[in-house]
Amino acid sequence: MSSAVQLIRATSLADTPYAYAATAPAGSRLIFLAGACPLNDDGTTAAPGDYAAQAARCVETLRAALDVAGATLTDVISTRVLVASSAQADLVTAWDVVHAAFGAHDVPSTLLGVTVLGYDHQLVEIEAIAAVTD
Repeated sequence: MSSAVQLIRATSLADTPYAYAATAPAGSRLIFLAGACPLNDDGTTAAPGDYAAQAARCVETLRAALDVAGATLTDVISTRVLVASSAQADLVTAWDVVHAAFGAHDVPSTLLGVTVLGYDHQLVEIEAIAAVTD
């Protein structure tokens, strides 16, 4: 595993709680992760109605998928966070959980409000791309 991902901050752009761009190390293996969903082990949706709890479960799922692929959150070079809501406050609630999970590793991210996600009662989903050097 490698955390040699270079995060790029553009000083001429607005200050944001995430990087504007990232580069993968030369010779790295890219890992494309399907959207991490807030599913319990039995396949039911965790925490219906709770944006923060679903975001936390998505992060757990993302960590597990990364682990299977030989990576960690610090290897992630891009995320897309989907939130089933038109209320900005709901998007921020989910984002705050995701952002906290990444800590100082502030990868380029897109936060989107969408009308519906794939599972019953699903409110949050996180897609990611990671890069590792073996």
